Amino acid sequence: MGPFETRPGRPAPLGATLDEGGVNFAVFSRHATRVMLCLFDDEGRENQIIALPEREGHIWHGYFPGMKAGQQYGFRMDGPYAPREGHRFNPFKMLIDPYAKQLTGHPTWNKALFGYQTGHKDKDLSFDKTDSAPYMPRSVVVDPSFNWENAATPRHAMESTIIYEAHVKGLTAGRKDIPKRGTYLAMASDPILDHLTNLGVTAVELLPVQAFLNDKFLLDRGLTNYWGYMTYGFFAPDPRYMQGTDIAEFQQMVRRFHSAGLEVILDVVYNHTAEGSELGPTLMFRGLDNASYYRLADDPRYYIDDAGCGNTLDFENPFVIRLVMDSLRYWVEVMHVDGFRFDLCTALGRTARGFERDGPFFRAIGQDPVLNQVKLIAEPWDIGPGGYQLGAYTAPFAEWNDKFRDDVRSFWRGDEGKMGDMAARLVGSATYFDHDGRAATSSLNFLTAHDGFTLEDTVSYSQKNNLANGEDNRDGHSHNYSDNMGVEGPTDDPDIAAARDRRKRNMMATLMLSQGTPMMLAGDELSNSQGGNNNTYCQDNEIGWVNWPDEDDPFFTFCQQAIAFRKMHPLLRQSRFLHSRQRLTDGEPDLFWRLTDGTAIQPEDWDNPDLETLVVEMRMASGSPEYVKREGALLVVLNRGAATEIVPPPLPQGDAWVRRFDTSQDDAIKVTPGMAVAADSVVVFSQETEED
Repeated sequence: MGPFETRPGRPAPLGATLDEGGVNFAVFSRHATRVMLCLFDDEGRENQIIALPEREGHIWHGYFPGMKAGQQYGFRMDGPYAPREGHRFNPFKMLIDPYAKQLTGHPTWNKALFGYQTGHKDKDLSFDKTDSAPYMPRSVVVDPSFNWENAATPRHAMESTIIYEAHVKGLTAGRKDIPKRGTYLAMASDPILDHLTNLGVTAVELLPVQAFLNDKFLLDRGLTNYWGYMTYGFFAPDPRYMQGTDIAEFQQMVRRFHSAGLEVILDVVYNHTAEGSELGPTLMFRGLDNASYYRLADDPRYYIDDAGCGNTLDFENPFVIRLVMDSLRYWVEVMHVDGFRFDLCTALGRTARGFERDGPFFRAIGQDPVLNQVKLIAEPWDIGPGGYQLGAYTAPFAEWNDKFRDDVRSFWRGDEGKMGDMAARLVGSATYFDHDGRAATSSLNFLTAHDGFTLEDTVSYSQKNNLANGEDNRDGHSHNYSDNMGVEGPTDDPDIAAARDRRKRNMMATLMLSQGTPMMLAGDELSNSQGGNNNTYCQDNEIGWVNWPDEDDPFFTFCQQAIAFRKMHPLLRQSRFLHSRQRLTDGEPDLFWRLTDGTAIQPEDWDNPDLETLVVEMRMASGSPEYVKREGALLVVLNRGAATEIVPPPLPQGDAWVRRFDTSQDDAIKVTPGMAVAADSVVVFSQETEED
């Protein structure tokens, strides 16, 4: 269809907006001299180029009557090509609309994607006139309306949340009973939903699903970008996970999850883009207005790179903040997701003065009436100066707590000097998070994540094994706090296998018994191994995928029991921190650390190298209001040493300590008498009224 009549249109909203009469286009560029809308037919042929007729401030816009959903388009920009001044306009390069809701595919690597002549002696200072359109995906005008069939949003409270981090393809590719594996619809299939609901988690956190690039250096090695942390389409679901071309497939997935009582959290990458350094391709922002979108170095030819991927978006520019805020609201209001995990979140708070926890982006998100109602999770670091910012954020953000991961692994490995650290992690890492009225749920606790060893590999490998990545084993963390228990990798030794199983049970129990918000990695409940690879970012194959066992894994049953136990006891998932403060209700402290003989731990005991057993008596936090569901005390024992007997604290007449959870038992929730604690085990005793 076309050619189209051109009308002035309006400057908002940005992107392509469909109405009954046609489509309005609006795009930001401060430094461009002309913005050209390029229209394509269904075969991908460019058949009309129209200069957007109006400019209001730095927004160029136009309206085209009669244009319909499905119209493919892109942009070309006129403006200065002056890399030394930060400008890289090149009208020969077809650009993706940064607000595109759908894309026809992914860029095909070709020298035409670069704004400069590859191989030229002047590198990016040269200028390339090769048309990139044949190698670029087109943006597509869509109508994103969807029938949600009144599916209710679960809206689990943070203290009731248990997160399951998963990859759309990685979780489904190994299931032979699922059609079209590796897609959004496969993710929402009955076998996957049944597995998740039976396990007991409440939310699924998906690795990046916004359109992302396959890095050329990986393709050259015969590998691919598996994880997806190279975003170039902040509004568009990645086409590789679609069975067809309709973005409604993503919405159907979310609807199915919500109907099953599961929330959907997206891992989003707004700190950098797929365009890389000054030697990277020109796909969108670089060609739209490089100097506005990116943080440039003192020499504006180059980029500030606090993400380690070649560039960093400029969150001091209001149009960058507007782009990200519009993107987040779109995923909430149109796609109905329930929250976000922000990759390298420190970069989002960077200004010319460094990291600012109340920087422009955080102020914007804090006042937004849509976004401050969903779950917000920060990865609280980047690789820039002062990038490690664990605990620096404020409500409503939770934060990935890598101290929890490292200290739990170290404690159960038997490292000296970890008793105090383990105690702090068990009760919510208050030294990091108890400020500015933050909740104890602010600590997002995890043993494993996509980045690092699986739980099975944590107890099976002492060294990483990343040779398949093609980097001579240099990539990935070298300090994993792991322990192979005597043999590197798989073993037939029954004693080593039993020790590994016990270590996994103890670590998973520690996760589910700790104050904070727990997150587990997809496949850990199935004893999934990656063969010791702790950096599977490029392993879109059996190494990176979850390996589904042919029969039920006993560890899955244990994980079910640990999760159910957490859900059963509100004392384990409080919103208030425990600080050993006296409770008005009974005069008892809400937290009491003990030795196995029942006496109180003294300050010097924390440094005693012979101390192998942590005993803590927990109650509902001091100051908890009357409406908080109450229960008796729990006595939690973490024993990494020899078998021992616990001298329990006294209880009121008629009450008794009852063993309710024990990792040394085949059935962890079997009630057995006495206060004996087996070697290398976690036991929980519950204060209960004695039966007559």
